Amino acid sequence: MNDSAPAGAGPTGPAELAAALRATGYLADDGLATATYLAMQMNRPLFCEGEPGTGKTALAQALAQSLDAPLIRLQCHDGIDAAQALYDWDFPRQLLHLRTLEATTGADGRLDPDAVEHSLYDERFLLARPILRALRTTPSVLLIDEIDRADDEFEAFLLEVLTEHAVTIPELGEIRASTPPIVVLTSNRTREVHDALKRRCLYLWLEHPSIEREIEILHSRLPEVPERLAASVARAVQKLRHADLIKPPGVAETLDWARALQLIGARHLDPESAARTLGAVLKYREDADRVHKQLDTLLAS
Repeated sequence: MNDSAPAGAGPTGPAELAAALRATGYLADDGLATATYLAMQMNRPLFCEGEPGTGKTALAQALAQSLDAPLIRLQCHDGIDAAQALYDWDFPRQLLHLRTLEATTGADGRLDPDAVEHSLYDERFLLARPILRALRTTPSVLLIDEIDRADDEFEAFLLEVLTEHAVTIPELGEIRASTPPIVVLTSNRTREVHDALKRRCLYLWLEHPSIEREIEILHSRLPEVPERLAASVARAVQKLRHADLIKPPGVAETLDWARALQLIGARHLDPESAARTLGAVLKYREDADRVHKQLDTLLAS
């Protein structure tokens, strides 16, 4: 296992990394900046766990932007397998190539089977999936999103790849990263991820931001939103997160709500403007119905 620091220029400490993330609009506290910095220096994946909407995916996006590196995303889902994460062969193009060979053979009409196989399994027919692309791209940030939706077999495969930073393609041989990608895994904790994978990573639990930090995020990302409106939206969202909803709003919904209110000309959050724009912050009918009945309480200081 290679635990040496990655090559190339980068932040010299957590404070510098936090400043670089802030420049992209992502506000990182000391704990988050330190965990991310250590993951980068130790060549360890960063395992981010927390409720939906706490900024796990946004961290990887901001990290890639701050490092001027491509973000390569692998979205996990039920039934995902190694082929979907690593590579596949472009069968239609291979078939077309084979037909071309057959049409251009010599007078005897014979094809050398070994030569045909070698030409079919050539780089030009290789379809690189996210993990293979990340191993071959330096620098890069590999986001493995919602790993909790994958199964045990995929976790075992992922553990091997993240440990060795290499894959073997039978037809081409081993492909090893010259510099390992920065890896961010996210989990909404719909199930427990195995300890073996977690031990390979540095762990970070992300909470919803405090009201003060949420207002700061609004000012940073949406400076055109009036201060009074930003504060009232942040207070309302904090209350919604404790209202026993099917899907409590995350930071992305806070930003959407503030933007929607600003677009309709609202200067502050009142029952009328809140009712007109609830679709920006609530995504289930049952939640919207429940909140509609409690708007006065929700908006009370």
